[in-house]
Amino acid sequence: MPQAAVLPSRVLILGMGWSGCVLAAQLQARGVQVAGTVRDPAAAPDDGLRRHRLQADTAPSPDLLEEIAHTEAVLCSVPPDAEGDPALRLLLPALQVSPALRWVGYLSSTSVYADRAGGLVDELSAADTTEAAGVQRLRAEVQWRALAEERGIASAVFRLPGLYGPGRNALLQLAEGRARHVIRPGLVFNRLHVQDLATVIIAAMQRPARQGLYLPSDDEPAPPQDVLAFAAQLGGFAMPPAVAWDDPALSPTLQRFYQSNKRIDSRGTRAALGWAPRFPTYREGLQALAASLAGHGPALPDNAL
Repeated sequence: MPQAAVLPSRVLILGMGWSGCVLAAQLQARGVQVAGTVRDPAAAPDDGLRRHRLQADTAPSPDLLEEIAHTEAVLCSVPPDAEGDPALRLLLPALQVSPALRWVGYLSSTSVYADRAGGLVDELSAADTTEAAGVQRLRAEVQWRALAEERGIASAVFRLPGLYGPGRNALLQLAEGRARHVIRPGLVFNRLHVQDLATVIIAAMQRPARQGLYLPSDDEPAPPQDVLAFAAQLGGFAMPPAVAWDDPALSPTLQRFYQSNKRIDSRGTRAALGWAPRFPTYREGLQALAASLAGHGPALPDNAL
């Protein structure tokens, strides 16, 4: 395993929404200067973070271009479109010539893998999806890797499972009456606490690699109804009525979400980065959320492009 390097002194987060703000707080606690992009800085929380406007079909501001010229690491969490990464298209000329840039990262998804009928995926598994969302993610991954190769710098792609944490979790969904008790026999998901996402990104920045590929996840792929039942017991909530995953009342988008069944093997990621999740299962994560009452705070918007 390579020796840990010093963190970048300046980091730019493209699409600084919920997870980006959590990462920014962890970086700032380590003395890193952090800035981000959002669609509308005026609508962002007043938390002291520097945010630049970035919108489709609008030229980047001089201030944002100046930021890029001095940043050492760029992480993108902007959702892809049919052509790949819309943020990268807008900022590519500036990123190609930025003298300080030495690391780029992209938050992708395990949607790049087709259904495995409950089987494992890891860093060596073929990204074989034919679904539009996964294909778009793959296209964006390729674009970021191409920039890194052109520049001769390190890159990291993180293929993520479902995220949860303060403001986005089963406790809050139950409290607000938004929880869905969807059943598909044999279905399991891995999850990742947003704080663990931040620590794995920081670990990758400290161990820069050429074309790094990481699958961070918790230790226990679990049926969604088990997670919901644990949260209900923890918070004293009633379980919503059960609904079959293929019930016509469910939206096609939600039905597609429950079609894919795969387990994540994150051992390669942990070994490469010297990383392990603070919340190894949903139980520890939900217990910490309940104890801190953080799960009842407002959700931050994903102000991505």
